[in-house]
Amino acid sequence: MSNNPDNFYQSKQVTKQKVNFLNQYKMKVAGNLFMPKTLAANTKYPAIIVGHPMGAVKEQSANLYATKMAEQGFVTLAIDLSYWGESEGQPRNAVLPDMYSEDFSAAVDFLGTQPFVDRNNIGVIGICGSGSFAISAAKIDPRFKAIATVSMYDMGAASRNGLNHSLTLQQRKQILQQAAEQRYIEFTGGQTLYTGGTINKGQITAKDSPIAHEFYDFYRTTRGEFTPAGSQPELTTHPTLTSSPKFMNFYPFNDIETISPRPLLFITGDKAHSKEFSEDAYRRAAEPKELYYVKNAGHVDLYDRVNLIPFDKLVSFFKANLH
Repeated sequence: MSNNPDNFYQSKQVTKQKVNFLNQYKMKVAGNLFMPKTLAANTKYPAIIVGHPMGAVKEQSANLYATKMAEQGFVTLAIDLSYWGESEGQPRNAVLPDMYSEDFSAAVDFLGTQPFVDRNNIGVIGICGSGSFAISAAKIDPRFKAIATVSMYDMGAASRNGLNHSLTLQQRKQILQQAAEQRYIEFTGGQTLYTGGTINKGQITAKDSPIAHEFYDFYRTTRGEFTPAGSQPELTTHPTLTSSPKFMNFYPFNDIETISPRPLLFITGDKAHSKEFSEDAYRRAAEPKELYYVKNAGHVDLYDRVNLIPFDKLVSFFKANLH
């Protein structure tokens, strides 16, 4: 709990408004719209969409980033991805990366039609898994003028290969077989099973991995714990078992070079277990691009530790590219 975590930060300089809008598939996407109190009438402002970590909700990390960036003069929108949080989608916690990417484009639809937003200057910050969804969206939606990712996970590569390519092909096939067999069970009315995610409250032990402890310290303590109304706390961050293989067909970095000349900024901790994904995306991307390492920062550190998150870097990136 050290290093100044401030996930639930609120600002007296900013107004927050709950909003919702439809994506292209007529599903309601929920968001929090943040605006600087200094907004002038009859003026259009640059805007930034913020996506939460995979399996989380907008109140976890995304609101913090959106609030801090709104303090710097941007209109910001933190969204819940479909099937998560307050956004629509059944079953809950389903994996559908194409729909997640669509939600980012739908957020552009919403912001770009607001009278106080300059639709030609809309950017995006994707945290953890949302980094890969934002890149996937930006490849086919040129309205994203600047793309930043923080502690990015390529959810496709992570699912296919594991971290540092630790998953064997045989293990991958076992995962697919289990999910396929479970489809029969659920199709005939059986209980829904969930997979992966953060170890549930009170169940972590010293034998669990450092990465498991890292996520637990955020999602299962007062530092970042948040359960939307009507949700079950024990299902936070756990996707459905039968839908999780959808990630294995998700290749967000293929054709990433086509985003150029729109700028890309990849921010990762130099001690982050996930830095391989930012490094891979940076290698593949075309200019202009930048890979920025935060010294002495791990993956989850950049969710909420305000003394480590390089907000100055994000502000300068978006002020240079959204104007």
